[in-house]
Amino acid sequence: MTATDHIAGNLRRIRTSKGLSQDEVAQGADLSRNAYRDIETGATGNPRVGNLQAIARALGVGLVELLAAPPSLTTVRFRSLKMKGIRQEARRGQIVLDVARWLKDFSLLEDLLGQKKEFRLDRVSVSLPGGRRRAVAAAERTREVLGISSDEPVRDICGLLESAGVKVRADVFDLEGFFGFSVGPADGGPAVIVNVRSDISVERRIFTSAHELGHLLLHPDAYDVKKVAEDPEQEKEADCFASHFLMPDRPFRKEWENTRGLRLVHRVLHVKRIFRVSYMTVIYRLIEMQLVDPDKVWMFFKAEYRWRYGQALTKKVEPLPLADVDFLEDRLSRLVRMGVESEKLSLSRAAEILNLSLDEMREHTLSWERAA
Repeated sequence: MTATDHIAGNLRRIRTSKGLSQDEVAQGADLSRNAYRDIETGATGNPRVGNLQAIARALGVGLVELLAAPPSLTTVRFRSLKMKGIRQEARRGQIVLDVARWLKDFSLLEDLLGQKKEFRLDRVSVSLPGGRRRAVAAAERTREVLGISSDEPVRDICGLLESAGVKVRADVFDLEGFFGFSVGPADGGPAVIVNVRSDISVERRIFTSAHELGHLLLHPDAYDVKKVAEDPEQEKEADCFASHFLMPDRPFRKEWENTRGLRLVHRVLHVKRIFRVSYMTVIYRLIEMQLVDPDKVWMFFKAEYRWRYGQALTKKVEPLPLADVDFLEDRLSRLVRMGVESEKLSLSRAAEILNLSLDEMREHTLSWERAA
C-alpha cells in the first residue's frame, strides 16, 4: 500500500469510529467537502501537510495516526452481542489498532530496559478436569501459582496480573455493552484491556480483568480478531473462573457463616467489600451454592436495601462501591519513569507512550520528583 492509501484508510476508519460525516470533518478542518473527500478517497495523490494537520485537529488525533501504516493484531478476543452497525464495527477496529500501538510501545520499552516479563500462567490449563470443575480448578491453580493463599482476597488485581507477565491497559471506551477484551501472547501479550468508563463500577472492572484472564487460560484457541459473536458456554466458563478466582469457596463460606446474625442486605454488602466484588457476584454465588431462594433473593435484597438506605437500587448502581484508585495499572508508567531517568527515553517519546501532551509529561515528571 502507498502512503496515500494509508492516509485514506486511516481517515475513513477514524471518522467513522467517531460518528462524523465528511461534511463535519471538512468544516472542522476549514476545507471544502470536495477537498476533504478527495483526500479520504485517495484522489489527492499528495495531500498538503497543512491540510492533514487541520484534519487531524478536527478528528482529535495526532498527525502520525493519519500517516502511519496501521499495526495489526490477529490473536484478539473482542466479542459482544451488542456490537452492531458500521460505527460500532469501525470503533472496534480503531480500539484494536490503538491497542496494537500500545502493545508495540510496551514491548519496545521492555526490550530497551531489559525488563521483559515471562507469562507465569501458561501451564495452568494443562490437564484440567472437564465440565464446570475445569474453570474452578483453573482458578485454584492460578491462585496457587501466583502465591495467593486460599483465604486471601485479591487486593490489587492489576498488580497481580502485571507480576504474572500480563500487560494491563485501563482506558475509557465509548462502545455500548463493552467491558473489556484480551490479546494473546503472539501479538505482544498476553494483555487484558479494561473499559474504565465512569458508568462502569470498579467492582465490574476487577471482575472483567479476572474474566479475561479466564479466557486467556481456558480458551487460547478462541483468539481470532475476525470473530465478533460471543460463545455463551465460553462466557459462562470465564465468569465461573473469575468468580472463583476472586472469591474461593472455602473463605466465602466462612465469611458468609460469620455474618449469620445480620440482615440479608448487610451480609451481602459485608462479604462483597471483603472480596472486592459486586453485590450481584455475591448473590449469584449464593444461588450457585443453593444458600438462597433464586426466585426471591433479588426481591428481598432490593427491598431491604431500600429500607436501610432510603432509595431504590437501580441496575447500574453498585452500593458502597470501591473507588477508582482501587483499580490502577502501573507497570508501563513505571517503565517510562525508568527510561526517562536513565536517559534511555526522551521526554517527547515518553509523552507519546503515555498519551500525554509534552506539557502534561513535564508536569508528570515534576510529580515524580516529589517522591522517590
